[in-house]
Amino acid sequence: MPWQPLLETRDRLSASNLDDWYAALLERAGDTSPFALAVLGGRLAATPGLAFLAGYQGALRALWPAAPLSLGALCVTENRSTRPADLQTRLSGLHLSGRKDFVTAADAADWLLVAARVEEEGAPRLAVGVVRSGAPGARIEPLPALPLMPDIGHARLHLDNSLCELLPGDGWDSYVKPFRSIEDLHVLAALSAWLYGVGRDSAWPQELSLRLLALLSGCAEVARHNPSDPLTHVLLAGLFAQFKTLRPELDAAIAAGPQEWAALWARDCNLLEVARTAREKRLEKAWAVFV
Repeated sequence: MPWQPLLETRDRLSASNLDDWYAALLERAGDTSPFALAVLGGRLAATPGLAFLAGYQGALRALWPAAPLSLGALCVTENRSTRPADLQTRLSGLHLSGRKDFVTAADAADWLLVAARVEEEGAPRLAVGVVRSGAPGARIEPLPALPLMPDIGHARLHLDNSLCELLPGDGWDSYVKPFRSIEDLHVLAALSAWLYGVGRDSAWPQELSLRLLALLSGCAEVARHNPSDPLTHVLLAGLFAQFKTLRPELDAAIAAGPQEWAALWARDCNLLEVARTAREKRLEKAWAVFV
């Protein structure tokens, strides 16, 4: 992780839409690792939502190193479930049919990783196919903005016999399951980098900024580990516990600073809570391995 850009950056990227913002981020980042992309994107973000987007894109590239440079999205959820047995989207040959109900930044994404059931005897099996946005049979239905991170849109994806590129490996074990931890880590890093930038702009106490850097260095270490390893789940839980201990000081520091930052934080401060229940379940299983 090249730390110099994080420490030296003083500006933020602005753009009229997510595509332009992300293109500007890639231009600044150059040829860097997914984790470094998440951290730099968080530092350059004007909102927590854009920091989330940087973390999300970094996570996608950690999951699929051959991903195109453009914006992407992972499409799994159907009727609020990601369980293979509940998914109705089907893969037939190299064609996908079905619906994904909650796709992050789908209206701006250039490519979509779609988890689908493979029809065969035995336990449900998933595959993941890549669909280009706007391809025949692929339609995006934008959804109303959410109170949390309204600057990052969500949409439904409708697929009608859409041609895809099939990714190697099992869809669940190689992609859907590990992405949960990969995304948690990269989004935590990106949001911590955003907070570090707010602290520098707002003249926070040096100790608080240093503790954010310590959290980021821990994130960098965990990013080197296998996301499916129980040890990684335990270490990741430790990072979130560290962030939790910082929250009272962070909340107080932001509330005492410029109103623009305080308003954004009041709106989006709980974005890390969205996946908390799933993290707790993973920690419970992982912790049992070591006791």
